[in-house]
Amino acid sequence: MKYFVTGATGFVGGALVRHLRAAGHDIVALVRSPDKAGALRALDVTLAPGDITDKDSLREPMRGVDGVFHCAAWYKIGVPDAAADRINVDGTRHVLETMQTLGVPKGVYTSTIGIYSDSGGRELDETYDYSGPFLNAYEQTKWRAHHEVAKPMMAAGLPLVIVQPSAVYGPDDTSGIGGALRQYLKGTLAAVPAKTAFSMAYVDDVARGHAEAMTRGRVGESYILSGPSHTMVDIFNMAERITGIRAPSRHLSPAVVKAAAAAMGVVGAVISLPDAYTAESLRTIAGVTYLASHAKATRELGYQARSLEDGLRLTLAHEMRVLNLPVHPTSA
Repeated sequence: MKYFVTGATGFVGGALVRHLRAAGHDIVALVRSPDKAGALRALDVTLAPGDITDKDSLREPMRGVDGVFHCAAWYKIGVPDAAADRINVDGTRHVLETMQTLGVPKGVYTSTIGIYSDSGGRELDETYDYSGPFLNAYEQTKWRAHHEVAKPMMAAGLPLVIVQPSAVYGPDDTSGIGGALRQYLKGTLAAVPAKTAFSMAYVDDVARGHAEAMTRGRVGESYILSGPSHTMVDIFNMAERITGIRAPSRHLSPAVVKAAAAAMGVVGAVISLPDAYTAESLRTIAGVTYLASHAKATRELGYQARSLEDGLRLTLAHEMRVLNLPVHPTSA
C-alpha cells in the first residue's frame, strides 16, 4: 500500500513511518525542509516538500495514494501562538479537504485525549462530550479540529477514522514528559507535581494503533490509544527502581502549583519566561489528570498497550546512553 503521511518528522509520525516501512508499505511524507529529513530518506521514503498550511502543496503528493495519515500538529504547552490555530485547525481542514477532493479511499486523523482537558481523576472513553474550558491553546485548537473540522466531514461522508493518543512517551520524546525524564536522569529535577496523572502510551504502541486504525478501524469512529494510568510520583518512583537514580522527594501540591501559576501570570506579563514556567504550563500540571480507556481500540483494532515498567525501561536505557550515563542492570 502507498500512504501519505503528515508530521513524519515528529515523534509519533516518525514512529508510524518506521512501522509502516517495516511492514513493506510505500510512504510519501510531506516535509517542510527535505534537507532536515535525513532519517526519513534513510528509510527510502519519498519526500514531498510542502506544508499543511499551504493547501496547494498537498494535492500532487497526495494524488494516487491508498490512504492518508494526518499526524502533523502544533504542540507547545506554555507558548500561545497564532500558529496553533493555523496548523491544528486550518491545516487539518486543508488535509481532509484535499483527501476528499482526490477521492482517497481512507484516512486516519491524529486527535488527542487532550480535547477532554482535565479528566478529574476519571478514565474517560470516546463517548465523553466536552466543550471547555481548556487549560491551553493546544487542547482548544485540537478540540476545534476534532469537532469543527473532522467530525462534520466524517458525517458528510469522508472515509475517515480518528485516533486519540494519550500521553505518549518513549526514546527521544521531545514533550514535557521526555524533558522531565532527562532532567531526572541528570539530577536536575527538583520536584514533581502531586496528584497529576496520565494514561501513559509507549510511542511504538501508538504507531501500531494508527496502522491498525487504517486497516481495521470503522469509518466514522474514534479510537483512544492510551496506556496504563499513573501519577507523576508513581512514574518517577518506578524510574528510581529501574535506574537506581533517586527520584525527587519533593511533591508539589496542586494548590502550590496553582499559586505559582497565578504568580507567573503576573511576571509573564512583564518579562519573557521559559516555557516550563509560564502560567499556562503550570496550570496544565497542577493536579490535573489526563486519563482515558483504550478498551474500544483493544476490542475493535487489536490495540495493545505495554506496561509502564516495560516502556519506561526502554526509554530510560536509551536516554542514559545518549547522556553517557552508566546503564543500571535493571534498565538495560
